[in-house]
Amino acid sequence: MTLAARLAPHLPPRALRAATDLLYPRFEPELARLADFCPHGGTAVDVGGWYGPWSRRLAARADRVLTLEPVPHLARRLRQTTPHHVEVVQAAAAEHAGTATLWLPADGRGDRGISSLVRRTVHRAALEVRCVPLDALDLRAVTVLKVDVDGSEQAVLRGAQRTLARDRPALFVELETRIQPPGPVLELLAGHGYAGWVLPAREWVPLAVFDLAGHQERTAHVAEDGLLRRSLAPHRRYVNSVLFLPEGRRPGAAR
Repeated sequence: MTLAARLAPHLPPRALRAATDLLYPRFEPELARLADFCPHGGTAVDVGGWYGPWSRRLAARADRVLTLEPVPHLARRLRQTTPHHVEVVQAAAAEHAGTATLWLPADGRGDRGISSLVRRTVHRAALEVRCVPLDALDLRAVTVLKVDVDGSEQAVLRGAQRTLARDRPALFVELETRIQPPGPVLELLAGHGYAGWVLPAREWVPLAVFDLAGHQERTAHVAEDGLLRRSLAPHRRYVNSVLFLPEGRRPGAAR
């Protein structure tokens, strides 16, 4: 377990919020560039809320934020540390409603942020959780959908296809070749008329000209570092998330 994951459960809610909001935009620089793809107003959706860095940043721009987090104690923390217009749903986003097994590390808590409906070698504990498709929720005027689910991205997006077709939101999706081949997600979103962008340095680069798999293979050692180490050395980049925009839109361009 990383140092951050060991410390976080013992911090008071206010201290946890302050530490997360300070460090996470350095760990994931795309969060600091939220204005490039998140307009003011509307509804933002955070799938995989964890300790809430995305939910709170989105709340500064959106009229409403809906956050899905299936791990019970993380959902409780989110309710303690997010603004009043953030609605926390204790469930996993999926293609169909029902229940499923959420796999967690051996401690069974999920503080490392690697819990998933797709079991990997890092998982040792299991938890039955409620599943809900995003299309079944009361969502209107969705501007941004962020998805961090460690392997079940395709199921989340399949459960949101009506929302994608209706609102054409920006999508920020974690894609790691060491967890799942990205091909099915790329094919699904291409069918919806979306193109990908990544932020390997200061400028957004079209995914079509960026070797995501090669980059992740070369920098896999960075992915093993925890939140604190990567935040304090932001030049050590491991790109594992892709911004998808409807074709014709570019990051930073006005809607």
